[in-house]
Amino acid sequence: MTPLPAHWLRPEWPAPAHVQALMTDRRGGVSRAPWDSMNLGDHVGDESQDIELNRQRLQEAIGHRPVFLKQVHGHRSVVLHAHSVDGTEADASVAVNSGVACTIMVADCLPVLLCDTSGQWVAAAHAGWRGLAGEGGRGVLESLLDQPALRDTPPDRILVWLGPCIGPQAFEVGAEVRAAFCMHDPEAAGYFTPGLAGKWLADLAGLARWRLRQRGLDRVFGNDSQPSWCTVTQESRFFSHRRDSRVLGQTGRMAACIWLTR
Repeated sequence: MTPLPAHWLRPEWPAPAHVQALMTDRRGGVSRAPWDSMNLGDHVGDESQDIELNRQRLQEAIGHRPVFLKQVHGHRSVVLHAHSVDGTEADASVAVNSGVACTIMVADCLPVLLCDTSGQWVAAAHAGWRGLAGEGGRGVLESLLDQPALRDTPPDRILVWLGPCIGPQAFEVGAEVRAAFCMHDPEAAGYFTPGLAGKWLADLAGLARWRLRQRGLDRVFGNDSQPSWCTVTQESRFFSHRRDSRVLGQTGRMAACIWLTR
């Protein structure tokens, strides 16, 4: 393993020692603008050799193979094993053995990392608003929590870390987004504030915490919806699809990873 860059995020949570997790930021890679520099996304127009080198750097840093999903803003979750390949269409993954890292790519959506207090499993989810809302009140978090390993774990033994995402001061959405959450539970309205011209400002991390509480999970760490966690406003540190694509045409992707060391 190579030393982890000091500027990458490490969750501050009471996970077991053999559960390791991190999230990259936009620094430390080789990609050129507008993907500068630690772009890990292979679907955003960056040079393939630069992406490969960046992914190699990530793997060398964590000492395990990150398994990159083909994320589609859905709610399917998969179980990873030693032979899992990149490109499986899903938005969440679970691992019960070492050797692979559950890996989620983001550039405004919310990365969610989970483990149990004894370190029997690790999991990760990609929670944009579509995947979080899901269908009929069942989204990517519910799908993940219904995987056998997680379903059999008491809620008070599940730890959750929320990474950086677009913040409530920047996430302007239409009425259809608010309706997608509120039609199944009016309590969700508390995570939307009126904006301009019929728009709403949505608290994506707050909505995730709320959905987790609905399943009895309250040991949630990381993103508390404060500006320091906002990918849009922290331009020097984080990629942001909403901020950069409007001006530059494209942007890179960061990765949140979680893995078992034994």
